[in-house]
Amino acid sequence: MAVAVAFGQSAAFSKALLFLHRNGGRSFTAFSAPYSSSATAASSSSAFPSAADKVRRQKWRVPVASVLERGGVKIARDDVVRDEPTNNIPDTIFTKLGQQLHRRSQHPIGILKNAIHNYFDSNYENKFDKFDDLCPIVTVKQNFDDVLVPADHVSRSYNDTYYIDPQTVLRCHTSAHQAELLSKGYTQFLVTGDVYRRDSIDSTHYPVFHQMEGVRVFSPNDWESSGQDGTAYAAEDLKEMFGRIGTPLICTLELLGAVEMRWIDTYFPFTDPSFELEIYFQEKWLEVLGCGVTEQEILKRSGNSNNVAWAFGLGLERLAMVLFDIPDIRLFWTTDERFTSQFSEGQLGVKFKPFSKFPPCYKDMSFWINESFTENNLCEVIRGIAGDLVEEVCLIDNFTNKKGMTSHCYRVAYRSMERSLTDEEINELQWKVREQVESKLNVVLR
Repeated sequence: MAVAVAFGQSAAFSKALLFLHRNGGRSFTAFSAPYSSSATAASSSSAFPSAADKVRRQKWRVPVASVLERGGVKIARDDVVRDEPTNNIPDTIFTKLGQQLHRRSQHPIGILKNAIHNYFDSNYENKFDKFDDLCPIVTVKQNFDDVLVPADHVSRSYNDTYYIDPQTVLRCHTSAHQAELLSKGYTQFLVTGDVYRRDSIDSTHYPVFHQMEGVRVFSPNDWESSGQDGTAYAAEDLKEMFGRIGTPLICTLELLGAVEMRWIDTYFPFTDPSFELEIYFQEKWLEVLGCGVTEQEILKRSGNSNNVAWAFGLGLERLAMVLFDIPDIRLFWTTDERFTSQFSEGQLGVKFKPFSKFPPCYKDMSFWINESFTENNLCEVIRGIAGDLVEEVCLIDNFTNKKGMTSHCYRVAYRSMERSLTDEEINELQWKVREQVESKLNVVLR
């Protein structure tokens, strides 16, 4: 598990914010503030769109709500999207906060989550507590410090993480709740939720995805009779548990049939030893999850000094894409009935049947970059304008001239999963992209 798959309920949201600011982590002066992504996109320099164009675009633009509900807690837009230098959360991300795909029993993500819950219930006699509605707004301390992420780790940067303010973020992983649950006395639990990362744009990456975290704590009474120390005992139990999951969850769920698995030693800040589980699929090894024995410092801080524990984290989209044969991660977010009607509660063997094959439209864009330019910032600008109509952003050429200036050329692929796009629509989007890339990223278009 790379950091990309890293591993109580909120009361009133106003109380949550008070807690966040009283107990928030350090400020991040080491990182430069991002461009303001909450500003309204500049108007295109082309002719004003017709009334028909406006109606057509409204069919795919997601309206921005002023208030969202999370487990009975109201989250206002102004609590998340703010016009201040350290806030890098666009409206497109705010609208995802209330959707909770993992709690929809007829959605592929929810179907998979429920299957894993059922497996743990049947194999561990309902011993695992389950949480799937914890607030995704957490402190920097919860998201990073509590799971021992180093102060200089790249994942803390504004380039990778969505910051509400210097002390408050949208969680990057469900591990953000691990320390709190351990401190409250939970010893066996599963946490599922939507997590947020500023990332590239392609068929397998999206700024919002879903994780499941599992933790199991052992006391000395559990391992003393085994002849092993606590760490070895926990590591063996972890591998045996996933060996058991490997048969019913990966094979029986028609993911692969007979499967070859292997364990890879790796490094995570929060576990030692750490492992990745890979399966041999379509003639290559595919990482399924990351896991390991929890660092003793995490247990010590939560009042479990004499115990040991294991933890795992897996990305539900990755498994669901293979399990249901879903080719593009954007499809998980569509409301098109041609997609949603294909899946039913408890049905794991259903293979997605494509309902459209609309052609992509490619637009190239070249510019001279500056020292602060990052591809994640570029993708945020494009995604903020085109939303889920952008399929991929790919660097196709770069060079440095004799003056030391570096040029990048990116190819942007626009494609709707639901309808055919018009030339006028794509041209208007591309003009807005060019204008916003130049003004927000301070690059010079070529």
